[in-house]
Amino acid sequence: MQLPLRSSGAESSDAEALRFWRFDGPHAVWLFWGLLVGLTLLRLALAASLGVTPDEAYYWLWSRGLQGGYLDHPPMIALWIRLGTTLFGEGPLGIRIGGPLSALFGSVALCWAGRDLLASRAAGYRAALLLNATLMLGLGSATATPDTPLVFFLAWVLWALGRLIATGKPIWWLAVGVFFGLAFDSKYTAVLPALGCGIWALGTPAIRRHGLWLVGGCVAGLVAITPVLAWNAAHHWASFVKQGGRAGDWHPLRALNFLAELTGGQIGLATPLIFILFGIGLVWCLKRSGTQSVPRLLACLCVVPIAVFVQHAFGGRVQANWPVVLYPAVALAAAATGRRIGLACGLGLVLTGLVTLQGIAAPVPLSAHHDVIARQTADWSGLSERLHKELPDGEALVAGDYALASILAYQGPGHRVFSYDKRWAFLKRDLQHPNSAALVLRESETPDLPASWLGPERARRVCRMLRGAPMICYKLIPLSLPADTQMYRLP
Repeated sequence: MQLPLRSSGAESSDAEALRFWRFDGPHAVWLFWGLLVGLTLLRLALAASLGVTPDEAYYWLWSRGLQGGYLDHPPMIALWIRLGTTLFGEGPLGIRIGGPLSALFGSVALCWAGRDLLASRAAGYRAALLLNATLMLGLGSATATPDTPLVFFLAWVLWALGRLIATGKPIWWLAVGVFFGLAFDSKYTAVLPALGCGIWALGTPAIRRHGLWLVGGCVAGLVAITPVLAWNAAHHWASFVKQGGRAGDWHPLRALNFLAELTGGQIGLATPLIFILFGIGLVWCLKRSGTQSVPRLLACLCVVPIAVFVQHAFGGRVQANWPVVLYPAVALAAAATGRRIGLACGLGLVLTGLVTLQGIAAPVPLSAHHDVIARQTADWSGLSERLHKELPDGEALVAGDYALASILAYQGPGHRVFSYDKRWAFLKRDLQHPNSAALVLRESETPDLPASWLGPERARRVCRMLRGAPMICYKLIPLSLPADTQMYRLP
């Protein structure tokens, strides 16, 4: 059964109806593709120019030993990094290249999804433009995080759902299941829109009659996530317990603060005008969800994650990047309203361009406190070199913090790096006794090792530098480790 939608707010299905700024028809289409290619090149330039962050180094270590899962996340980001570094080397571009390319091809999928779900090629273009104008995708796709494959596969979920609705062929449930499974292999939050999709299917009589194909889609999804399930089963469900354990927290008195942080973060990451359009689109879908199938679908894909995040805010902070799971669907919802997007996208693209320019060339000499990109990426190689010069021959570095240990291991091989964080056991790192070692940690931190292991701090601090000035400094503490003490060797 075919379930097309041509809402009163949406544009005509002909691409000629596309218009934004002072361009319309074919000129607007050419401008859209030019912007998309230009943004991809800009993201590639940013990806190649910035230093690797500690979290990216952590995922890079995952990619050195591929497996079906990891303590913190499913394995997709490790697989993407492994493919990138195999083709383009171990530098920043090799680690990150999957992000800009996935934003490009994911945008194509969202265009096609708009054509099928909203019966409008123009709506698909607008949805893709809105998504690309957010800081979340504009900057996030230039880094290697689990969010980049998550957004990519969710865009293809929407494409498969569009094919299902446009053709009326239930065989497309198999593709929906596979893409939801691959999104889950990227980040566990993919289960939230999958649950919303299930609610939509059960609440829509014409879809409910697909019966065995719906079951087939569920089976296809389960097959896609088999490596994650198998890894967790072999490790006492450690990753599921770690991520799911957050749901048990309960601090309702702080909920308003957490909700305000969540809302403010999304206004910043979506950019203010696009955030407003997203909200209008969601309300538009909710108002029509009682009578129209596609608005109900988009509403379900968005409302379930929102409800879970609001519930989580009563127990703890919702990380600013979690709602990225909403962005492809809510971009389609905003496009469906037919409202003008030129100003909103223009502001988003300008902000993205300015932040990208600051990241690449740093024309504005911001302090380390205000330069978020520099705090994450600048001078890790310099820190590694300075630490190596401070170490006597044969002395190893020990870092308790997994992120610091990861970036020092990535910046090696000037020295051996060890860590005592238990998460390394899940990566099957070798246990060794560091015969001669020094603990490295931020100068503001207190060691969490037994006092009897710690020698006197070395007087000299070793700092990461930003434009010739110290940014973050570290201290070195010689260690006297018992003979039976073993730590995880990286990489």
